[in-house]
Order: sequence, then C-alpha cells, then structure tokens
Amino acid sequence: MPVWCCRCSLAGHFRNYSDTETEGEIFNSLVQYFGDNLGRKVKAMPLVEENSLLEDSSVTFPVVIIGNGPSGICLSYMLSGYRPYLSSEAIHPNTILNSKLEEARHLSIVDQDLEYLSEGLEGRSSNPVAVLFDTLLHPDADFGYDYPSVLHWKLEQHHYIPHLVLGKGPPGGAWHNMEGSMLTISFGSWMELPGLKFKDWVSSKRRNLKGDRVMPEEIARYYKHYVKVMGLQKNFRENTYITSVSRLYRDQDDDDSQDRDISTKIEKSNFIKRNWEIRGYQRIADGSHVPFCLFAENVALATGTLDSPAHLEIEGEDFPFVFHSMPEFGAAINKGKLRGKVDPVLIVGSGLTAADAVLCAYNSNIPVIHVFRRRVTDPSLIFKQLPKKLYPEYHKVYHMMCTQSYSVDSNLLSDYTSFPEHHVLSFKSDMKCVLQSISGLKKIFKLSAAVVLIGSHPNLSFLKDQGCYLGHKSSQPITCKGNPVEIDTFTYECIKEANLFALGPLVGDNFVRFLKGGALGVTRCLATRQKKKQHLFVERGGGDGIA
Repeated sequence: MPVWCCRCSLAGHFRNYSDTETEGEIFNSLVQYFGDNLGRKVKAMPLVEENSLLEDSSVTFPVVIIGNGPSGICLSYMLSGYRPYLSSEAIHPNTILNSKLEEARHLSIVDQDLEYLSEGLEGRSSNPVAVLFDTLLHPDADFGYDYPSVLHWKLEQHHYIPHLVLGKGPPGGAWHNMEGSMLTISFGSWMELPGLKFKDWVSSKRRNLKGDRVMPEEIARYYKHYVKVMGLQKNFRENTYITSVSRLYRDQDDDDSQDRDISTKIEKSNFIKRNWEIRGYQRIADGSHVPFCLFAENVALATGTLDSPAHLEIEGEDFPFVFHSMPEFGAAINKGKLRGKVDPVLIVGSGLTAADAVLCAYNSNIPVIHVFRRRVTDPSLIFKQLPKKLYPEYHKVYHMMCTQSYSVDSNLLSDYTSFPEHHVLSFKSDMKCVLQSISGLKKIFKLSAAVVLIGSHPNLSFLKDQGCYLGHKSSQPITCKGNPVEIDTFTYECIKEANLFALGPLVGDNFVRFLKGGALGVTRCLATRQKKKQHLFVERGGGDGIA
C-alpha cells in the first residue's frame, strides 16, 4: 500500500512496501526519509512562513525541544540514536544494581525497565531515573569516589527520532551568560555530557589544570563543542524565540474540549499527530525578526529556570540602583560605578549566587550588608551541604555570615555585616533601604547599590497560564524547588498534559549530573511509543499516511 509523506512540497513521494520487508526496514526508511527531507526543509529559517495557512503548513516534527542548554543537548544526543550499554568489564559497586544490569546486559539501558533498575536507589534528586542514570555515569560520587562510568555508548542510527532544538543563543543555554569570575559549584566531570569526557576536552584547551572545578565560560564552550563533535548541529536552531505553544486538538476522552473543533481542520494521522503548534521568530543577522510556525507531535520543555529573576515585590524595587542578577552587578563593578563608594552594597539572599555576589564585592573592597531570612544554623542552608576542603570560598562567606552579624549595640563592620532573620521592607529614591528583623525592629541604611538574588523563575509565557497549571501547585508560578512541573517520574511526561515533557530544573533537577536522567526517561518513553507505532503500521498494511 502506498505511503504518502508530507503534504506540500514533499507531496508526491510514494513508495510501495513489499510484504517481505520487516517492520524495522519499513520504519527505518521512513525515519531516513524524515531525517533527510525535514533537514532540508528547515535548513534555512523561517521554518514555515507565518502567513501560511494552518492546514497548509508542511513541517510536522515528531519532537520539538524548547531550550538548548545541557538538558536539550543531552536529549538531542539520545534521540539521535546514541544508546548506553553496560560496558563489558564493568562492575557497579552497588551489588544489587549490578546484578539487575547483568540480567539484560545485551540490551541498552533505554530498552530496559527503568522503574525496576532505579528501585531502592538513593541520591540528591527526587526523580528516580535521574538518580539511576547518575549512579551509572558516576558510581558512588556522593561518597567521594571517582569511579569510571559503567556505560559505553553506541550510535544506532535506526533509533534516530527526527527532532528540532530551539534556543535563544548558541548551544549551552544560560551557561553563555553566567558571570565568568566564579568557579562552578560542581566538578568539571559532573558537568560533562555522555560520550565526551570534560577532562579530555579541557586538557586540549589549557595546560594548567588546577583542581576539578572550572569556570562557567569553559563549560559553555564545552557544550557548544559537544554539539558539533557529536554531529547534532542539524537539529539545532539558534536565535529563536518562542511566542506560543498551543495544543491543536485533544483526544476524545479529554475533558477539555475547547480546541476540539480545530481537529476538523487538521488531517489526523496514525503515525504523526499535529498535537502542538509552535510559533515564534528568529532574529537574523541584520537584527530583524523572521516569524515561523511549525507543528509537533511531542514537545519537550528544557528551558531551565534562569530566565526571570525572582523579585521581592516591595516598594522601590524598580529603582535603577537595585540589581537582580550577577551579570548586572558584575558589569557595574567592572565599569567602576561602585569604585570608591563609602556606602555599602546590600545583598539579599542566602544561596550560592548571593554568596558569589558577596565574594565579588568583598574582593573589590566594597563593604557589604548581607540580608537573609533564615537562621545561620538552618540545616537547609546550601553551605552545610558543601565539603569545606572543596569549597573554601563559600565556607568563607558562611563563616562571615555566622561571625559578623549585626548587633544593635554596634555599628556596621567595615567590610561585611550579616543580617540573619531579616527582610527588606522597601527601597527609597535617595538610595536608602528599610530592613526589618524577625522581632519587628526596623533599621534604615544608605546604600551604593542593592543586589536581590533570591532565585529565578522560568519564562513559560508561551504556554497557557504561563505554564502554572503544569505545576504541583497550579495557582503558583513554576519554580525549581517550590513548585516544579508535575511529571510521571519515569517518562518525564507532564501529568496534566499528554505529549508534553519537561526535564532539568523545571522538574527540580538543578544540577547537570541529574538532568541527564530526564533525557533517558523521555527517550525511553518516545522509543517505546515508536515501537508500538511500528507494529500498528505493519498490522494496518502500511498505515493511512504521514501528515
């Protein structure tokens, strides 16, 4: 039976499949067709002209990934057909996990039961697949060991799933925008992606390797190089900004039928459904914006959470002397705007970014007022989770937080004064701030600048209700810690939206070493569904066509 592929310029591509061909051969030829033709189709943006009619738009991708940071890169790597297998000589130090791995040594991890493998494992992620993949890549890392990965990778091109990765900048995402003067919190090896050891890459770039922690700009260059050396460039589009991701139609048993009438305008397929419409624009060389529209069966959200810095939501926070990011603060220091100022800089927050700001000001001889709501003995403070020998600079900040706190009987210290269990009430136009203690005592200070570093939110403005409905608390914005996207913990599919996946910081995995598990979960889910479609395709004698 003839198969009809892609309506418009790709229409007319027919092929008769013989009964002797296996379902794998049939599907592989389709995948190759999609890979070749979709690659040509989207080589130059715009992907699809904005003014084209909805029903005439030609490109429907099996997967579109929004975000080109490490989450999006790793997912593209696995969707491109790279598969992890247990190495021939490998023995995992966890004997129970090792015996499970031995049971199916001939299968890639993608083809195994992830729930079974991850059962009983513990780690610093709430997502079991993230813990599983991390312990396979970095066995017993949390116990201080540097064991090699028990996995080796094979490129199996017949597993390729056509996909597109959309990002605002070059591959690497927010790593290209991070302040360059600070070391990463994680070891370089924990920042690496599968198949390319960070140490091997960085040793070819610089001779002197001091310690295991690295600069953010090195990580950014590594991710950009990774995409190139792994042959993933054809899947990536830079300088793209998403304005809308909307569902076109829903299954008949879906209670939300508001979009169901649109389904009459769209040719449904048993192979690829146009579940999602993605609209946006690409900024091109001359600075102009070229709009595009494309369709996808599945969308993966890999945006990270650094897009929108969190605000205190208090009076005067929009004054120009109040910053909300390290790059802003670092730029002000580098331009000499704070040089010679006698008034202190106010830094708000108790996380590592706030500690970076303290170090930045301290090292520039700028006095600091450090305000945070928690007690210095709070066990949830991040400093208590970091070994002193590995992170001396952060423990220096923590020591100052504990020993140089404000007292009503003394004035501000010359270099640094901490204000535990305090919050900012307001900023004034004369560059003053009002602080209040937990007991209600208020104090006013004159500032040279203020830096509010209390976390950030992802920019999900392209989704319905800013994506809030996807979270555990549907009335609140999505955040990495307080309200991550609610997912099936083994497939990473959103609980409240079928064919929509989320990974990385959006689901609480803020460290690169854990976000790779999201790529594994999504890939296994899509690969399993792909196999089911192969069987359905063959059972129906060639299917009803590909939209």
